[in-house]
Amino acid sequence: MKQYSRLLLWVIAAAVYSCAPKPYAATNKIYRQQAKQLATTLKAAPGAIPVDGAPTAANWIGTTNFNLRKPNYVIIHHTAQGSCDTTFNTFTLPRTQVSAHYVVCKDGTVNHMLNDYLRAWHAGLAKWGNVTDMNSCSIGIELDNNGFVPFEPKQINSLLVLLDSLKHRYNIPAANFIGHGDIAPGRKVDPSAFFPWQQLAEKGYGLWYSDTSKILLPVDFSSKQALRIVGYDTRDTSAAIKAFKRHFISGESAGNAQLSEGEKKILFSLMQQSE
Repeated sequence: MKQYSRLLLWVIAAAVYSCAPKPYAATNKIYRQQAKQLATTLKAAPGAIPVDGAPTAANWIGTTNFNLRKPNYVIIHHTAQGSCDTTFNTFTLPRTQVSAHYVVCKDGTVNHMLNDYLRAWHAGLAKWGNVTDMNSCSIGIELDNNGFVPFEPKQINSLLVLLDSLKHRYNIPAANFIGHGDIAPGRKVDPSAFFPWQQLAEKGYGLWYSDTSKILLPVDFSSKQALRIVGYDTRDTSAAIKAFKRHFISGESAGNAQLSEGEKKILFSLMQQSE
């Protein structure tokens, strides 16, 4: 009798779940359709691409040595929206033209919205070092936060677990865990000055600095050159300095575009780690 009761409860639960509203069923169907189209593209044999003035091969020869390209950067964002539900809606409306691979809610729930090997639209117009198409080589992670309050501990804990998985799965270097504001200075500020970059760096996700009091700056030290070596786009030097300070400097001076002697030493230390 007990076994029958358990079976009946399981059937009822399954029926309730199957009848429960699924608000993103339509967009999930679109996801599968688009993924199927991309798979069809991948399965197609490469055709000969005509090159003016050069002979083309009569027969196609496919190499046997290949695999999928993998991400080499992780870009962290804050959503600047009121809730995870608002972000889900934004990421499932075609007209918004924005997305990310992961969304981490305030309660620590991790939502994997896009296959890591597919190209999300999260970085926009951005540059880091010599890389000018960050979307093509990175994973985008959005944290549910409006940019004006500290991040929830549960959220950061889940983020650390996720970063550990991504780092080991794709062998991503520590220096390649950065923020949207780092790659788009002057245009973006996320994940805000409240984000605990030092905590992440201590776990191996991002660079940080140790005691800089004994550092002697070279006579010819150039802040602009050092920022460029770290990775910042220095076409707007003031914006690059502000982005650097938002990431690495806390306190009253973090919002201005001037570097103190101590801040230059921090920059010098990071430059040495980046060379």
